[in-house]
Amino acid sequence: MEAGTPDAGPDARTRPASGASADGSSPEQPRPRGRLTAAGALLALVAVLAASALWHLTQGTSGQVLADPEILYGSRLPRLAAGVAVGLALGVAGLLMQSLSRNPLASPDTLGVTGGAYFAVTAVTAFGLSIPFWASGLVAFAGGLGAAALVLGLAGGAASSTTRLVLAGSALALALQAGTSALLVLFDEETKGLFAWGSGSLSQLGLESFLRAAPVVVVGIALALALTRRLDVLALGDDTASSLGVPIRSTRVIGILLSVVLTAAAVTLAGPIGFVGLCAPVLARLLSRLVPALGRHLLLIPTAALIGAIVVVLADAVLRALIGAEGAIAVPTGVATTLLGAVVLVTMARRLRDAGPTRRPPSIRFGVRSTRRFAIVLVVGVAALAAVVVIGMLVGATPLLTGDIALWLQNQAPPLVAFALDERAPRVIAAVVAGGALALAGTVTQAVSRNPLAEPGLLGITGGAGLGAVLIVTSAAASTFGMLVAAVLGALLAFGLVYSLAWRGGLSADRLVLIGIGVWYGSTALTTFVLLRSNPWDTPKIYTWLSGTTYGRIWEQVVPLAIVLLIALPFVIAQRRDLDILAMDEDTPRLVGIRLERTRLALLVAAALLAAFSVAAVGVVGFVGLVAPHAARALVGARHSRVIPVAVVLGAVLVGVADAIGRTVLAPAQLPAGLVVAMLGAPYFVWLLWRSRDA
Repeated sequence: MEAGTPDAGPDARTRPASGASADGSSPEQPRPRGRLTAAGALLALVAVLAASALWHLTQGTSGQVLADPEILYGSRLPRLAAGVAVGLALGVAGLLMQSLSRNPLASPDTLGVTGGAYFAVTAVTAFGLSIPFWASGLVAFAGGLGAAALVLGLAGGAASSTTRLVLAGSALALALQAGTSALLVLFDEETKGLFAWGSGSLSQLGLESFLRAAPVVVVGIALALALTRRLDVLALGDDTASSLGVPIRSTRVIGILLSVVLTAAAVTLAGPIGFVGLCAPVLARLLSRLVPALGRHLLLIPTAALIGAIVVVLADAVLRALIGAEGAIAVPTGVATTLLGAVVLVTMARRLRDAGPTRRPPSIRFGVRSTRRFAIVLVVGVAALAAVVVIGMLVGATPLLTGDIALWLQNQAPPLVAFALDERAPRVIAAVVAGGALALAGTVTQAVSRNPLAEPGLLGITGGAGLGAVLIVTSAAASTFGMLVAAVLGALLAFGLVYSLAWRGGLSADRLVLIGIGVWYGSTALTTFVLLRSNPWDTPKIYTWLSGTTYGRIWEQVVPLAIVLLIALPFVIAQRRDLDILAMDEDTPRLVGIRLERTRLALLVAAALLAAFSVAAVGVVGFVGLVAPHAARALVGARHSRVIPVAVVLGAVLVGVADAIGRTVLAPAQLPAGLVVAMLGAPYFVWLLWRSRDA
């Protein structure tokens, strides 16, 4: 296994069972006590599930608990049955993914399966296609399978490194989320109610959906149990398994198909309930340390299934106990499970082993570029930026001419033209300034983390800023200044949390990225919770802002960001030599006299501030901090003295173009700039991963 695998690690470092032989057969001297212990553990899990179910049935808006059959069979029992079925399915799906990849952080969420299934179902709904339940399951299966295949292919296979696999899945999930958000914004009438469902909701109108999904879950788990011997032997490594006659390729294909089928059944029944597929297998493997007999997949699969059901049912029950049955109606169960999953992801990431200098993840290596090329690229980029600003001022619901801009600058424009330009000017400037700021933040983040696939969003910074801003926007004391302060505080708190959790006598770049992703998932879940608890009339407006929009921008929101960018840009440029050295490895900076931790902290604080002020100005815009620095390196080489100015210009052009497209393509309707950026940046990211998969 590669350095950087968590201690709670894959089965490749452990025997398939307590005393089991290499071929997965039973040990020569069975231990009845061990068997009894395993049976006792399973019975204890069943008892916990039964107790949780009884508590779950007593909760609701009606005081009549079990006396009214109409309430019991019409509402509470269907909700409980859906929770159990979803938990069983996701627990087994996650375990299959982790065992097949020998990666303890693999799950339907981190491999993009849940996001792919949700996107497929949303797309069918948005275009008004009416399909039966079984067909919606096939749609979810197709979307999840496509996402899993893409992530595994781009990451370099199921056995790729933990950081690379999670990064690929998380970034693809970001792209799928952007596509889903675009459909929700453009087809708001057709997709009404899908936003809450998209976070995982157990609300059911009867037992019909459960009765249709249950056979799929039962058959899927039964087929998974039929693979147990192969999975036990596969845990010893591909070479050993192959020498013992296990067909590696077919086992992985069958296992992944079963995992996607189970995930699709869960998504079809209750929406994408997040991170159960990560939590349940991790907890099952921890339990197997106390009860070694559970390490065999024949027992590990039912253990993960039962724990998955307990996690879902308890999460729903605890949520309703904390905020009341009335309040829990609007808050999906998936919010609670995602928070739990984020905690598990961070905990696992903190246990990364520090095996010498942190290796640099595979990346595309760019050769040295000439000074002449750098000058040409920079001049062309600045000219393109100027053109984007002018075009952005001209296009929109009311097309204008360049002469109108000249009259407006002289305060002589007709009222209609003046009104249009007064509205467009701050949003155009907000787009280009935010794009430059996010690109600069991404350049710093990639250099410090030594990972060209990292960006501020995947380090939790933009998620924290978005959560802070939403807390103010949904409050009675909402104001532009308050949102700005809250976004900055949220970003800095998220950054401080990520940095402190990643610190273990030093900062591992892999650990920093994985913990950042965990904090990002957690802040996203909290943002969803706050949004769904707010005034429903404000939900579309806030959701659009969370997707990244320049609509309604005013100068008071743009000027602070411009000031921060003007201060941060010379500061980062002054650190260009340190960035070059930081991007090499962990030891070189110390050898040349750089105060590593102080320099890294100062640069990351600058990135956090840039991202925070960008969120306050234009909402949450992803992919800019990922795409712009990488494109700059491709054009002018890897030296930061050249990468920094080119990346800033490219980021400004990207968001400026996205804003212009979003305002004109569907006029008078408008598509948030953040969604356009994601749709433009996602193909580039896919290409980037594909090119670097064998590096």
